[in-house]
Amino acid sequence: MVGLLADKVAIVTGSSRGIGKAAALALADVGAKIVVNYASSSHSAQEVVSEIIANGGEAIAFQADVSNATEVDDMIKASMEKFGRIDVLVNNAGITRDTLLLRMKPEDWQAVIDLNLTGVFLCTRAVSKIMLKQRSGRIINISSVAGLMGNPGQANYSAAKAGVIGFTKTVAKELAPRGVTANVVAPGFIATDMTGDLKNTEEILKYIPLARYGQPEEVAGLIRFLAADPAAAYITGQVMNVDGGMVMH
Repeated sequence: MVGLLADKVAIVTGSSRGIGKAAALALADVGAKIVVNYASSSHSAQEVVSEIIANGGEAIAFQADVSNATEVDDMIKASMEKFGRIDVLVNNAGITRDTLLLRMKPEDWQAVIDLNLTGVFLCTRAVSKIMLKQRSGRIINISSVAGLMGNPGQANYSAAKAGVIGFTKTVAKELAPRGVTANVVAPGFIATDMTGDLKNTEEILKYIPLARYGQPEEVAGLIRFLAADPAAAYITGQVMNVDGGMVMH
């Protein structure tokens, strides 16, 4: 797959760490120029950029809150001014505000919906205009097994991630006539900052047939395939799990 994205440009939201960082590095490895988006972790984002450049790639960091339409538009504009095209969008940015439904404050609900779902809408809408003109593009939206099966304490997160799935299927149908694909990657429990605070690891592992957490690079491998491989050109509107067998349809 070396060089499959040479001269192509990829935006990865929330790519200063975790799955987003792994995805940015994986896409850079196959030649893509990377826009490393971050909300507040400037130092971490610059480290990702430096790593890509050290490996012979090209990348820039761009601060933008993806739930803010103006900031998203600024990011897309800056990406176009720098690179002249956008070929891949990975909507990865996400947050959690976990608590049981009866304790969940409206602002906890809204913050997660705004970033995890509205952010996907805003970024996808902004790049789709460019991809339609190019008559090519690949959009990969990161959902979660929580969006497929629910999870106690995550009504907001599960609702947002389920929304991403329905949204992506609609986008796939709307953009398909111009050769643009849109797919969902639904990770299970992946070893990242987001899962690092979980106390009930032993209990969780009982529900994972492979009996371990996944690694960000294992999710990034599927993202790279969907973004870069010629064989992925005929895949659109699909939901693919990277979850150790936790959810089987």
